[in-house]
Amino acid sequence: MSTPTRRHPTLLLALIALAALYTWWFLDDKHWLATQLVFTGPPLLLAIALRLGWRLAPFWSGVFALGWFSHGVMSAWSHPETAPLAWLEIALSLLVITLASLPGLRARFARKRP
Repeated sequence: MSTPTRRHPTLLLALIALAALYTWWFLDDKHWLATQLVFTGPPLLLAIALRLGWRLAPFWSGVFALGWFSHGVMSAWSHPETAPLAWLEIALSLLVITLASLPGLRARFARKRP
């Protein structure tokens, strides 16, 4: 039997990368604690949950990534000075969504055996 981390190593790395991005992005923010709780906390908690084997962690990672994607689009559009960080957020959130959805997509579109 494989461990959850062995089944989702790239998802784990994407969540950690997203948390690191948010830590860097909001490092000098005047509301540092709030930004860390709102932005850095969820991907870190989901990475920990994934590592500990919570079977719903990939699902909730995908759900949260929809919000991260929206935040990235809004930031890229309205704050040109942070556009590179926002584009990285968009890419990482799309990676999380893809990786979280991949097992379901494989099961849905797998060839049926007679």
